[in-house]
Amino acid sequence: MKIDKKIIKELNEYLEEFNLTEIEITEKDTKIKVSKNIATNINQPSMVEYNSQTEKSNTDNRQNINYGIEVTSPIIGTAYHAPEPGAKKFIEVGKKIKKGDTIMIVEAMKTMNHVPSSSDGIVKEICVDDGQPVEFGQTLIILD
Repeated sequence: MKIDKKIIKELNEYLEEFNLTEIEITEKDTKIKVSKNIATNINQPSMVEYNSQTEKSNTDNRQNINYGIEVTSPIIGTAYHAPEPGAKKFIEVGKKIKKGDTIMIVEAMKTMNHVPSSSDGIVKEICVDDGQPVEFGQTLIILD
C-alpha cells in the first residue's frame, strides 16, 4: 500500500486552519487519521489553599475540611494509588510528602501519568478511590 503524502499534508493544513486536534478521512478500504500532539501541563497540578474563611465547596463529599492544600487532577482519566495492582501505595493518610513526590497515577488513553505533589505537607485526606474515574481539576488529595 502506498501512502499519499499529499493527502497527509492537506489534512495537516486543515488541522491548523480549523484549529482541530484530530482529523480522519476514509476512502474505500483506506483510512488516514492525522492528529496533533497537544502538549499538556501534566506535571503541574493546580494548588488551592483553604483557610477558615474560605467558602466550602458543595460539590464534593468531604466533611469539615476547611483548610489545607488541595492537589487536583491535571487531566481526565482513571486514578490509581499504586504503580501496579498489589504494589505499595504512593501515599497514605498521615504520611509526610515533599513537593514533586508522586501522589497518584492518572491513566488517560493507555498512558500512565504520574501526578506530583504541588507542595510539601502531610496527607490529610485522599479524596478518590483506587480505580475511580477523575475529571480535570477534581481534588485528589488534601495536605496539611
